[in-house]
Amino acid sequence: MRLQEFAKAVLAEDIGRGDLFERMGEHKKAAAKIIAKSKGILAGIPYANAIADELGLTISWHKRDGDRFEPKDLIARVYGDAVALLQAERSLLNTILHASSIATKAKEFVELAQGKIKVLDTRKTRPLLRVFEKYAARVGGVTNHRMGLDDCLMLKDTHLATIANLHDFIQKARESIPFTAKIEVECESFAMAKLAMEAGADIIMCDNMKPEEIKEVVALRDREFKHILLEASGNITPQTIALYIDLGVDAISSGAIVHQAVWPDISMKIDL
Repeated sequence: MRLQEFAKAVLAEDIGRGDLFERMGEHKKAAAKIIAKSKGILAGIPYANAIADELGLTISWHKRDGDRFEPKDLIARVYGDAVALLQAERSLLNTILHASSIATKAKEFVELAQGKIKVLDTRKTRPLLRVFEKYAARVGGVTNHRMGLDDCLMLKDTHLATIANLHDFIQKARESIPFTAKIEVECESFAMAKLAMEAGADIIMCDNMKPEEIKEVVALRDREFKHILLEASGNITPQTIALYIDLGVDAISSGAIVHQAVWPDISMKIDL
């Protein structure tokens, strides 16, 4: 969803058929400040700006996307018509809070990875918010996995259940998918990973494999299939990531970056 489309939809959801306060509220110049009440990583500025633009407001940012904030930090000041400012308040805060929660969780993963391995997000995103949530993950330093079914052919266990011969399927797929698209195969065992490598996969996802088995997959890749990328996935959290960063895989992916992100505490106060 484009920024302006996002802004219009967010405001329409909250304002509905019309802001009742606007019937009595006085249209006069006002200002507000957005203040942090907890710590985190800021994200959401392009989306917040689009919401402000829809209502004729101006935001002066004191932090940038990716900056850390601490309790009592001034994040931004908002200027414009008082009624418009009040109409925007919840939409602005919800947008910043949601994006910042994901950026904060993403940063936690990246820092724990210690620069030894790429950290990827997943398609476990809220409906209609994928672009927004993956943007927030990038702000936190995470590399996006595929955006959807159209930019990588990923064969999960459910796909594999419908495929009789993986080698033949991959060879035929090469004739149908774009030249730049990769083929990734989800594997739950060393035997399956070996089969997928021999069948011509570009990426092997070691899904829910024990670290010892992943080491075997890495050794095979390094010995015979150096061009193949390896991804570890499955219940990788900040508490378990240390088990994976030194195994020799190229990346780890985790849905927790999005679905376990907790909103920070940020508020808006009016300065008339």
